Amino acid sequence: MVFAATWAIVALNPEPETLPVVKLVVGLGNPGRKYEGTRHNVGFAVLGELVRRHRCPRPKTNFQGEITEAEFNGQKILLLWPHTFMNLSGSSVLAARDFYKVETAEVLIVCDDFNLPLGKLRFRGEGSSGGQKGLADVLERLGTQAVPRLRIGVGPAPPNWDPADFVLSRFTKEELPIIEITLSRAADAVQDWISDGIANCMNKYNA
Repeated sequence: MVFAATWAIVALNPEPETLPVVKLVVGLGNPGRKYEGTRHNVGFAVLGELVRRHRCPRPKTNFQGEITEAEFNGQKILLLWPHTFMNLSGSSVLAARDFYKVETAEVLIVCDDFNLPLGKLRFRGEGSSGGQKGLADVLERLGTQAVPRLRIGVGPAPPNWDPADFVLSRFTKEELPIIEITLSRAADAVQDWISDGIANCMNKYNA
């Protein structure tokens, strides 16, 4: 299961050789077991899948979150889980971006979107937050809307649900097979973004 912990698998592997940091991939979510497996935490789950695939070192606590690295196609990629809770994610992203001197165009935010149907992926290179409060805080802290993002559909929210409660709910038994496939595809999409850039990913995944 993609939501399962992966650190026991990868903790003993050596760290990649030192390379210049090229890109920063940020998964948005809420820390703690209470929120594991919720719709709001699909960003965390995608990073977990990338850790499994690339056998990353155990994350270190830093930048108000946890961070690890992967070597992908000869590039050093940082993976960041902000632990500020969703709505304050921007301070963690800003600290990591500035410390590693990563260009804002090379930062990818991976987050949930209850306005998109379950399983839908959507890349954008810039624009508003669309109501995603974690993304909104990132855009405000970084001082620009030109921040690449990958939205993962977890909706739609039922008419009688408060969206704030809906995104903190867990997937139903019927939804789990769909979201498992979606999280794997989202990890593929992040890898494509690293290799091919935002424009190619928009053409490939937004259709």
